[in-house]
Amino acid sequence: MTPPTPLRKTRERVTGSSAPPKRLASSFAVWRRASVPFMLPTRLAAWQALTVALLFFGYVAFYACRSDLSVATPMLIAELHSKGLTTSTATVRIGGIASLGLLVYAIGKFVIGGAPDVFGGRRTLLFSMTATALFTFAFTLGGTVPFFTLTWIVNRFCQSCAWTGVVKVASKWFSYTSYGAVMAILSLSFLVGDASARAGMGYLIGIGWSWRMLFYAAGGALGFVALLNFLFLRESRTDIGADPPEVNPLNVYSDEQASDPQGARQLLGPLLRNRLFWIVCFLSVCCTLIRESFNAWTPTYFHQFTGASAAQSARLSALFPLVGAASVLLAGWLSDRFRTGGRPLMMFIGLGIATAGLIALSSLKTGAGPLPTVFVTVVAFGLIGPYSYLAGAFAMDFGGQRGAAVSSGFIDGVGYIGGVLAGDTVARVSVAFGWRGVFLSLAVVAATSCVASAALYVAEKRTN
Repeated sequence: MTPPTPLRKTRERVTGSSAPPKRLASSFAVWRRASVPFMLPTRLAAWQALTVALLFFGYVAFYACRSDLSVATPMLIAELHSKGLTTSTATVRIGGIASLGLLVYAIGKFVIGGAPDVFGGRRTLLFSMTATALFTFAFTLGGTVPFFTLTWIVNRFCQSCAWTGVVKVASKWFSYTSYGAVMAILSLSFLVGDASARAGMGYLIGIGWSWRMLFYAAGGALGFVALLNFLFLRESRTDIGADPPEVNPLNVYSDEQASDPQGARQLLGPLLRNRLFWIVCFLSVCCTLIRESFNAWTPTYFHQFTGASAAQSARLSALFPLVGAASVLLAGWLSDRFRTGGRPLMMFIGLGIATAGLIALSSLKTGAGPLPTVFVTVVAFGLIGPYSYLAGAFAMDFGGQRGAAVSSGFIDGVGYIGGVLAGDTVARVSVAFGWRGVFLSLAVVAATSCVASAALYVAEKRTN
């Protein structure tokens, strides 16, 4: 039998006008079969880019329905004060709502955070988007602390499976060698979402929008993006005929290619028996506490400490996630370059920078000019890059395709248990000891995280 004609010659023969009809048809069939390997990477890359864009903007929209409470806090305090509460009491009440929301969010990470491993990342993500938008609208229907609390905690519970849905879909579209870069891009979604939401809402407050109007806009934006994901997002690259991606051979599941386990024991057991996994969970507690403290209170800090207006404070608070975006990109790129030990090393360096920034914030006095803004951005640059590893690239390394969602959910859930302190506790510390006490406390947490990241680096090096 004559060997197949090379692809170049086949194409020439197909386009030649002298080829007999039957031979032309046969050559065209050979050309189609031969060209598939050359066409598939381009087609796959296009689908991967679309998937990243849909996941990215989907999670950006979630932050419009999360940052709205923080941005609206000064206005909510004023409204509650007009109904008879003192400013201090109203501040503590709003802090309590934020803490309960984080607690329920953390619980949701354990209860429904692993849902994408059972029901699929796409389906779970669409549920989370729809429910979150509805309860964002519902928040505006009341005017009392109990009603605000109820609608907010249901909102946060519905959001608790959103990120794990993103991680699950990403694990089925990308190979482990690109986890760091891909998850850095996707992690930018919560920074871009937070920054754009705060900046945009600050502008809207400045032109006279009420806090209820802000919530309407946030829910509407998420609903629109949910529709786009419903129409275009696919669960896996196998849905378009591509091969499954490679998984990290060091993931905790020994038979990754087997069917997904059906019970929680099969999913959680290998993770909970891994000591490096527990170090990452501890780091998640510390980093989430610091991050959520800044997310919840930077508008109020700028308003009370620097005397900025509510609109200016909202815009200034956008610098924290905005500067953190640069940290995420740098950390993600470096982690893929260094391979073993790279992520713990980057965490150690970043958390050291964050510790220095927090100590500097604690030393400031009223009237320090631009220094509060400068040191807030220093903390952001040091903290957010390391934080993005935890429930992203680390979770995918541990869980592979099989347990990426439950790994991410557990790491995130444990972290948000620590993050609960960012609401009520930070409010009480700020009332009792001022912002100096808040930043000194957070500096101790950051310094402890440095020690833990060093321990993770040593343990990871010994393991490999």
